[in-house]
Amino acid sequence: MPATKATKSAPAKAAKTAKTTKAAAATDAKYDGFTEDERDAMKQRAKELKAAARRPRGAKADEDTEAEVLAKIADMGAGDRAMAERIHAGIRAAVPALEPRLWYGMPAYAKDGKVLCFFQPATKFKTRYATFGFSDVAALDDGNFWPNAYALTKLTAADEKKLIALVKQAAA
Repeated sequence: MPATKATKSAPAKAAKTAKTTKAAAATDAKYDGFTEDERDAMKQRAKELKAAARRPRGAKADEDTEAEVLAKIADMGAGDRAMAERIHAGIRAAVPALEPRLWYGMPAYAKDGKVLCFFQPATKFKTRYATFGFSDVAALDDGNFWPNAYALTKLTAADEKKLIALVKQAAA
């Protein structure tokens, strides 16, 4: 009798394992999780947090973090790089109190240690335009409805002036 029970349960276990494997494969095929670019951004953020933790306590962003931002900008494609360089120079001139730093591998500018605004190159997530965005720290409230990000296909002098004015307002 015991041999018969073992024989009956082995095929049952095999059938259950096959069903579980098929269910897992079906679930994996339908899973629409993070893209490779999104996973890369999360890895970059983890690296940034580790680097910040290694800095001496109370130390603010210094020349090293600005150098990291400038290196990231230099690695961008020509169109994104041209916009990012102008934005970086404009922000540093207009609001020098903002701390340049990387945020998810993107150039960002922080106020009191919290990211205020950032530049997302079009190549970051393979989109047709770059984005300049603001976090909830930004003081851009305008009633119950206001934009918190702007699409950029190119940066004219007038656009740059508006963007820098928004950064000044956000940092106020």
